[in-house]
Amino acid sequence: MEELRYPIGKFEYKGWQTATERNALILQLAEIPSLLREAVANLTDEQLNTPYRPQGWSVRQVLHHVPDSHANAYIRFKLALTEDNPTIKPYLEDKWAQLPDTFLTPVDVSLAMLEVIHFRLVMILKQMSEKDFERTYYHPQNQQTTTLDYVLGMYVWHGKHHIAQITSLRQRMRW
Repeated sequence: MEELRYPIGKFEYKGWQTATERNALILQLAEIPSLLREAVANLTDEQLNTPYRPQGWSVRQVLHHVPDSHANAYIRFKLALTEDNPTIKPYLEDKWAQLPDTFLTPVDVSLAMLEVIHFRLVMILKQMSEKDFERTYYHPQNQQTTTLDYVLGMYVWHGKHHIAQITSLRQRMRW
């Protein structure tokens, strides 16, 4: 079950990244919207409503979750760049995934939303200095202060993680 939930493994932060490593992550982040679009291409409504694992979210819920999550990331980056260690607002992902917009919004809308969010986020990331990546925010839910260097890696992983949930389901189901 863990393999289905985390097809690329759990996120591991290997420590402070070099500028070259960070630039590679920014490029990977920029690719996530097109990779997600490709992962769900030509799926039927029935396939979109299929859970990627037993007791897991449907492909549709995963797809709509990614822009919800990355919109929060975008705001968190901007808060951390403009305030000293701001406390961010957590959100209840499971409850968001149950809201009506998740089931009523066409997938193309969320794919477009992710493209726009990533465009703006990548614009910010490309202009950030080494010192900017040292900036932090405080997450009250896990009671941790997190650097933007860490957050960059985490959101690249997050996008790839959910894409892999979808693509591994497609492989298992031979879609």
